[in-house]
Amino acid sequence: MTSATPPPSLGVVLRPGSDGRVSSTRIGQDVVAVAAAAADMDLSDCVRGYSRWHRDYIEAYRALLTSAAHDAHGAAAMSKAGAEELIRQAGIQYEDEMVSVAEGFSRPNEPLYDTLVAGGQAMRERDFSVPYQGRRLFGDELRAQLNRWVDRGIAEPSFAEAVELVMDNPDWLDLSDVDVAVMGAGAEMGPTRSLLRWGARVHAVDLPRPALWQRLLDTTRVTAGTLHLPIQQGTMPSKWRDGYRLNLDDDAQAAALAGADLLGKAPQVRDWFARIQRPMVVGNYTYADGVTHVRLSVAADAIMTDLAQRFLGSTMAYLATPTDVFMVPEEAVIESRRRWQHRGAGRMLQAPLRLARQFAPNYPTTVTTTTGRIVGVNDALVRQQGPNYALAKRFQRWRATTLRDQGHRVSLNIAPATRTESVVKNKALAAAYAGAGRFGVEVFEPATSTTLMAALLVHDLRNPDAPANPDVVLDHPLDLFIQGANHGGLWRVAYAPRSILGIAALLGMFESRA
Repeated sequence: MTSATPPPSLGVVLRPGSDGRVSSTRIGQDVVAVAAAAADMDLSDCVRGYSRWHRDYIEAYRALLTSAAHDAHGAAAMSKAGAEELIRQAGIQYEDEMVSVAEGFSRPNEPLYDTLVAGGQAMRERDFSVPYQGRRLFGDELRAQLNRWVDRGIAEPSFAEAVELVMDNPDWLDLSDVDVAVMGAGAEMGPTRSLLRWGARVHAVDLPRPALWQRLLDTTRVTAGTLHLPIQQGTMPSKWRDGYRLNLDDDAQAAALAGADLLGKAPQVRDWFARIQRPMVVGNYTYADGVTHVRLSVAADAIMTDLAQRFLGSTMAYLATPTDVFMVPEEAVIESRRRWQHRGAGRMLQAPLRLARQFAPNYPTTVTTTTGRIVGVNDALVRQQGPNYALAKRFQRWRATTLRDQGHRVSLNIAPATRTESVVKNKALAAAYAGAGRFGVEVFEPATSTTLMAALLVHDLRNPDAPANPDVVLDHPLDLFIQGANHGGLWRVAYAPRSILGIAALLGMFESRA
């Protein structure tokens, strides 16, 4: 989790139903039904008819994406409607009343957080490099690895092109002119370390946990960047003042005081970021288990949309999970089907298991868009992650689409499957990841993923031709998620990802014991 959880009745919450109870199941189903109704009433009725949402949500999200892929205008309408409905189903609970998120953010607030500043003591890194399999790849070695990922179908060609553009323009890595407001600054998948190495001013929000902040401060000291820490007013030693620049021997005391309550005090966190007083990058890298992830996504979104409107020219940044449903290019479908046709002798052994929905083809059908383009639908939703995770991540995609349509720069990149703590603590997922390589899927280490994703963020900030730029015309709103995708191979493998999950887990358990 990357933000403090307030008492259940306070802060950003989901609204109770007519029975007085909060049901994320009901809300999730309602939100998807409303999103579908914006373009496809039959689909909306179908979604409302599901009786076991904890199981049926996978089919619903696939159908929703299929409809959106077919109709670009419908995709935009669905994104807007779905995001607005989740916001409507949420609110801000005070001790004596609940108000809408919009009203809570419009109320005047007393300032809650002061700032401490820590500066790095190193030179800015000028050459882009990536840690990978125990080595650090630079220059030609890195270019060769990018090509290998593309050749193996681990990432789309546009991913390698974007990273190589960053390599070819080392001045892009000078982020000394960039303010980045990072929610979930200590998250494993966050870009904080890379941003600091490249000299950015990082305004960090995360849990009030001393060990986390000490780690961030230690990182800052060996980089060229600047870390801005939120400190609750009235808690600093008398010798410090708002804006105080920390000495090295102050770090332990600062770490014990730092932190901001994103769920309980979202409007005040917004106010703290707004003190930057200029266009900024605002990134949501928060994660939590269960319904708290949905609440965090709503809280972060309220902050992001407010700052986007206040400081025109700001960039909103997100990471998408590859274990979701995506529209994919025809080239990915063709490659997957080629692999399906060349399975060799293994196809005979797999045939009986296909009756149990194992070893199913990745793309049995395609979708033709209203412009005549052929695309595929990659369904890599993982049941173990659950409907709340799916809703939280889809909400971010909906909002990214809508913000870009409104003229804001939006960086949303698909990060590959990664061995984060939240994954490896789930034994089934950890085992599946361990065996995924047998099927052409590469699972990355966090250090590799975060560095690559940070490079894509730089690309989106610096390259005027990046899809993140709202002035760049896209054939389809969902193309925003195709460009620069590193899906770890899920889009181009022969098999539907969920149909090999159990087999991969079984193989992974044997490999982990070997």
